[in-house]
Amino acid sequence: MQVFPDSALVQLEFDKVRALLVEHCQSEYARHKAEKLRVHTRIDFIETELKQSHEYRLIRQSGLHFPNDYVLNLSKDIKLLGIQGSFLGGEQWLQIRKLAESLQSIFRWFDTERRIAYPGLALVIKDTYYEKAIIEMIDEILDETGTVKDNASEDLARIRMSLYRKRAELSRVFDRIVRKLKKEGVAADIEESFMNGRRVVAVFAEHKRQVRGILHGESDTRKTSFIEPEETTELNNDIFALENDERKEVYRILRDLTARCSVYAPLLKVYHEVVGEYDFIRGKARLAIDMDAHYPSVVDKAHVQLVRAYHPLLFLYNQRSGKPTIPLNLTLDEQNRILVISGPNAGGKTVSLKTVGLLQLMLQGGLLVPVDPSSTFGVFKKLMIHIGDTQSLEFELSTYSAHLQHMKHFMEAASGRTLFFIDELGSGSDPNLGGAFAEVIMEELARKHAYGIVTTHYLNLKVMAGKVPGIINGAMAFDEQRLLPMYRLIIGKPGSSYTFAIAERIGLDKKLIDRARQLVDDDHFNLDKLLNRTEQDLRSVEKREQDLQKLLSDNARLKKEMETVLDKERHRQQIELQREQNRITEERIAQMKDMERKLKSIVSEWKRAEDKGQVMKTLNALLFQQKEKQVSEKRNAAFDEKYVEIGGAVKVGDRVKMRQNRQVGTVSEIRGKKVIVQLGRIPLTVDMGDLTVVEEKPEAPAAS
Repeated sequence: MQVFPDSALVQLEFDKVRALLVEHCQSEYARHKAEKLRVHTRIDFIETELKQSHEYRLIRQSGLHFPNDYVLNLSKDIKLLGIQGSFLGGEQWLQIRKLAESLQSIFRWFDTERRIAYPGLALVIKDTYYEKAIIEMIDEILDETGTVKDNASEDLARIRMSLYRKRAELSRVFDRIVRKLKKEGVAADIEESFMNGRRVVAVFAEHKRQVRGILHGESDTRKTSFIEPEETTELNNDIFALENDERKEVYRILRDLTARCSVYAPLLKVYHEVVGEYDFIRGKARLAIDMDAHYPSVVDKAHVQLVRAYHPLLFLYNQRSGKPTIPLNLTLDEQNRILVISGPNAGGKTVSLKTVGLLQLMLQGGLLVPVDPSSTFGVFKKLMIHIGDTQSLEFELSTYSAHLQHMKHFMEAASGRTLFFIDELGSGSDPNLGGAFAEVIMEELARKHAYGIVTTHYLNLKVMAGKVPGIINGAMAFDEQRLLPMYRLIIGKPGSSYTFAIAERIGLDKKLIDRARQLVDDDHFNLDKLLNRTEQDLRSVEKREQDLQKLLSDNARLKKEMETVLDKERHRQQIELQREQNRITEERIAQMKDMERKLKSIVSEWKRAEDKGQVMKTLNALLFQQKEKQVSEKRNAAFDEKYVEIGGAVKVGDRVKMRQNRQVGTVSEIRGKKVIVQLGRIPLTVDMGDLTVVEEKPEAPAAS
């Protein structure tokens, strides 16, 4: 991306975001890439970078482990490996083995399902492969500590065996000498040591001539002398020679290993870049988590649609301070390309402008941005910015001259893929003349279909935003009652500077304020007053809308709660019905089992009994009593459904129930202890004691 001026990235604080990214990177490769973070203009590069960061963030947040734990800075070692006749030591080979092992773990991690689930991350290893021979060749020569193995060559095995034997023999001879000297009282407290790589005995200085051998030195106090006994000199010489042979053989083996592995130097370089690339992606993901950044949509055209966007550095600062950050909602498209933001000073105009610019740079740099995922970003080829005092001492330019020079470049270089930002357009000159030039600049930028944001206090620019196609107004919300900015951008209307309101609230003399009003053009003053009143009315409407939305939300919540209660009640009724059905079924099963048991008993009696007639009577009684019982139960159920017993004395005209057959009739006549009960058209004579007074149950009210 082309930027103007050269300090544009610093003015938009992109350098601070890069510095935060560097802190999250661990390897030299990733830190270098973060320091030189590029701003791309090709959508395929941007999409790939965003997708990789997004996928790694998902891995971290889901608790999965991605195998890029090792921090390896091996660029010099790998470069040395590719030089003919070079030599790498054991520690260097251990690091190279870790590099190969890291790639082995990464390739194993990317099974078929994960390659589909994380295509962006899998793209990093798409054009490489894992070579197991590298680890095999290293393991053949070195152990886990980086020491060359005894069996690395036959000569090394022979040398080390000879060394082992010579050292054992030296140890036996030396121990014998030390015991002898201690017995004679000649050996010092430390008894033995090593000087110049040779084993020596420590004796008191006054007895040094009693020990035959080579004097290697004395202690700082000159009270102790270090002597190589004559009996061990030849053994020490042999050991020294063997150690020298061992060093030469180890060097030869490692140089041979370096030569054999040099063919893999280009592949190891790719491995090193892969590990560094994943470290860089991890750094971007960690930064995104800190900023609560997300993956928005990206389109290959000029477009800006921000939903709940935050300035990332302001968000981090407010997060540390425990303060809320006000989100920004903004759209620039083909119909509305240039936004003119007005409002009082310190209201957040410049912060809004910088937020859009910084987020655009971050996105085209492949970084996730703190916006709602439903946001959409376009891709711009040029970014131009003009913020603050541009007075130039070097070229003897005033602030306004430098301002016009920048505007000249803006108008000449602008195109349909340009995103520009101008803070306080037209300031630094006579308001009328500066405002006229500002209108011309705006018209020219709109004619070239450039996209951008302009902040201003000029009323003429607020007015032209409603007349020139492609230019729209925006205002920063302001609480006039408390004289406090609300840091919220409102699109579609210009904002008042609240000049006189602020002067009144801070207690400036009313006479001075009135004099200032008289000096201002009536139309100018009335327009500012109208903007002021419009903004307050809009805030009132917004508050009512918020209250209405809250009521609707409460209504929806109550409706949902009521539906939940009804669902629970229906579920309870279904459970009760099921329980009742289960109880009836269990009773029937119990009756059937009892019937089966009795029938089996009767069959058994039938076989044994001589009087078959008695058995038949028992069988008939069992079967017909069961039927009578069922009929009685049905009759009782029908009675309970329609009537209720009230008891009391029986009188003529009462409805009564006959206990014998549970039928209901009406008392027509009482003859002593006998009662005539009319059952339909049939009169029945029934004992008084067999009757119970009843009444019909009232009918249930019909459901409305």
